[in-house]
Amino acid sequence: MITSTNRAAIVTGSSRGIGAAIARRLASDGFAVVINYAGSAGAAATLVDEIEKAGGRAIACQADVGDPQAVKRMFDAAEAAYGDVDVLVNNAGIMTLAPVAQMDETAFDRTIAINLKGTFNGLREAANRLRDGGRIVNFSSSVVGLYQPAYGVYAATKAAVEALTHILAKELGSRGITVNAVAPGPVATELFLDGKDQATLDRIKGMNPLGRLGEVDDIARVVALLVGPDGGWINGQIVRANGGVV
Repeated sequence: MITSTNRAAIVTGSSRGIGAAIARRLASDGFAVVINYAGSAGAAATLVDEIEKAGGRAIACQADVGDPQAVKRMFDAAEAAYGDVDVLVNNAGIMTLAPVAQMDETAFDRTIAINLKGTFNGLREAANRLRDGGRIVNFSSSVVGLYQPAYGVYAATKAAVEALTHILAKELGSRGITVNAVAPGPVATELFLDGKDQATLDRIKGMNPLGRLGEVDDIARVVALLVGPDGGWINGQIVRANGGVV
């Protein structure tokens, strides 16, 4: 039986925000963690240092998930450091909001490259390289369900991620690998809070039955369940971790 104390996890986009919270939680649960980043080398190094000082194991690895060769090198680095990879958390993503009629083509292409192709690149590599009994967690969003104006392209990429999740779960089931997706609602990250006044935040909180924004640790706990020993019977599911907003 593979236990968390001899398992390795890659968490994409994990130098800050939700990804960093996931990396901290998995490290505290005994996983050796690969902190992936695109451009935030300093933040990634700081997180590695924090995890190691707490007694965990972590390395930082730069990779643009939209580049399949970079994703291969990231898996190579994980295997060189830890021997095998057991968990992939596809957290990296970007969001550019605009009505469909006004969406810039460059922003459209970049959103597809990171949110959809980036997830696909990770899934393809993981499907070929995860140990049997491994876990994959993708990231969708509760905007797939809310369908708010200006979220069209972003929501489309996340709907595609959900389809990939359902199908890959069936393709990898014979190897004991589970594939699920987490779909957060609004979460109080630095990027989410930036530029929003208190009235806007109060309105968003008011949409939620629990009357608050999500916290990064709310999402990290869900991921920990899915990749931990108690999550083995959850497979091919979309977990809408949003406090009931949709």
